Amino acid sequence: MSFNDGVGEGLAGHSAAPLDGVDRAIIAELRRDGRISMRTLAERVHVSRANVYARITRLMDAGVITGFTARIAPHKAGLGTSAYVSLTIEQNSWRAVSARLRETPYVENFALVGGDYDVLALVRTPDNATLRHVVLELIQDIPGIRATRTWLVFEEARGAGAG
Repeated sequence: MSFNDGVGEGLAGHSAAPLDGVDRAIIAELRRDGRISMRTLAERVHVSRANVYARITRLMDAGVITGFTARIAPHKAGLGTSAYVSLTIEQNSWRAVSARLRETPYVENFALVGGDYDVLALVRTPDNATLRHVVLELIQDIPGIRATRTWLVFEEARGAGAG
């Protein structure tokens, strides 16, 4: 999922109208296989193809489904080093910092968070030297960033999600 595909839109902790069981089943199937045919999807969720088309259109129009994308294996794509980088930023600098982070190479995702840090970013690079460059030269040079802290990722897994 790219950053602008639903992430960062709306307010965290605020939900739209709840989805029904069929909507959730459609989303779960699409999360498992975004290339599934409408016929197969309809069979798996036990509704007609026309109903699946109508529901997907409604979910897209409502902004629930924001796009379809491929999941990439970072190591196989040449991105062998991953790290979470926490950022402490100056008060009222979020908009400017987030605009710069969107343009920073190798920053896969980032979020404004509550707690000890202000922003948490996932950075994927080809190697440790590139990670060092991204964090110490690109990210720390962004106006409004006061401090960073980096955690290397040794292994990761994908959870079940809401679907």
